[in-house]
Amino acid sequence: MTRFDATEPAERRKLYVDAIVAHRDRESTFLTFEADDAVLEADADGTDETETTPGSEDGVDDAPPAELSVPWIQFGDGTVNLDCTDAELETLKTVIGEFSAFKIDELIRPEEAEGVNARISAKADPNRIAQFVDEVFLEVYDLPAGFRVWVAEV
Repeated sequence: MTRFDATEPAERRKLYVDAIVAHRDRESTFLTFEADDAVLEADADGTDETETTPGSEDGVDDAPPAELSVPWIQFGDGTVNLDCTDAELETLKTVIGEFSAFKIDELIRPEEAEGVNARISAKADPNRIAQFVDEVFLEVYDLPAGFRVWVAEV
């Protein structure tokens, strides 16, 4: 692999495919995709350039600010792994409903952390996995269409 980030939707999906192929070629344990933390910083200081603030429909978020963490997704051995809130889990279930080759295998709720760790079987080719990963970032984590994603580990 020669590039490790992308912002345009088609380029992000190509990046996901390239990373999955590199991961398989290297026989690594897993690979990690991370959203650029600039999206969270822009949201936290109110300079987000999207039409609405993530998590709201009208651009006004009445909820108290939550501690934001950089959204990440791991892939390895046919499994997609990610952390999410309970609300994000409901959206994740909706997204999975659109991808018949994907199903939740395990939900783990650690006592020492808030949220849920979801392990999803991904019995699909790299292109379909790439579509799924991008849809999770966009729909589950409510990121803007032009967010930057990084391949953090292959």
